[in-house]
Amino acid sequence: MRIISFNANGLRSAARKGFFDWFPQQDADILCVQETKAQEHQLAGPEFLVDGYRAWFRDATTKKGYSGVAIYSRHEPDEVRTALGRESFDEEGRYIEARFGNLSVVSFYIPSGSSGELRQGFKFEVMDWLAPHLDEWLASGRDYVLCGDWNIVRSALDIRNWKSNQKNSGCLPPERDWLNRLCGEGADGNRACWVDAYRALEPEGQDYTWWSNRGAAYANNVGWRIDYQLVTPRLGERLRGWSVLREPRFSDHAPFTVDYDLELGR
Repeated sequence: MRIISFNANGLRSAARKGFFDWFPQQDADILCVQETKAQEHQLAGPEFLVDGYRAWFRDATTKKGYSGVAIYSRHEPDEVRTALGRESFDEEGRYIEARFGNLSVVSFYIPSGSSGELRQGFKFEVMDWLAPHLDEWLASGRDYVLCGDWNIVRSALDIRNWKSNQKNSGCLPPERDWLNRLCGEGADGNRACWVDAYRALEPEGQDYTWWSNRGAAYANNVGWRIDYQLVTPRLGERLRGWSVLREPRFSDHAPFTVDYDLELGR
């Protein structure tokens, strides 16, 4: 099973840069997209359709052309969910889940706090609210793959300029502590935890998935790893490989691919 997570920073923009020429060549079972920045009807043209795949969307209703998530799959899901029960989060188009038997694949777009204190406060509220949902999913017995842009780095390995970003959103200690607790740091050994697919495969890896458009961040590889596939422990035992695509460039984020020793649809 191959799953790709990709923050498009505008799916129409990514399409113009060749994303839908590249994607059909990847033999992916599922593509999780964040920041579609469009309404569903704007993504219905042939340039957004891929032979052998269907797509499901959750648009932002609070502001058109903002946020938005999607799942493309070549397997028909049993169910698609698009709301978690917090209107301020759901209506920004930040969650979609496709269910295939005992497997759930989620496309998440966690809020950024970089625009100021108001949005940082909202981000912290979302984190506090989301944690029990994630604990419930872990305890459910279902297999989950949580794809998406979490807008948080976990450690110095995940960001080029560690020291200078300690007071910046995405690298704040409370944000990192929250994500690291989800992944088991500081937890007792009896508690099930989410597995960071990349970090499990690359314990000392220093690959990035996002680069600022300011200065020469991309050219100098001054990046952040904020795009993840977090998986339940049973899937953590089935990780087989990963890739981050730097070139060609479709967005300020790179597509992040993970291969699993699992056949979807069988």
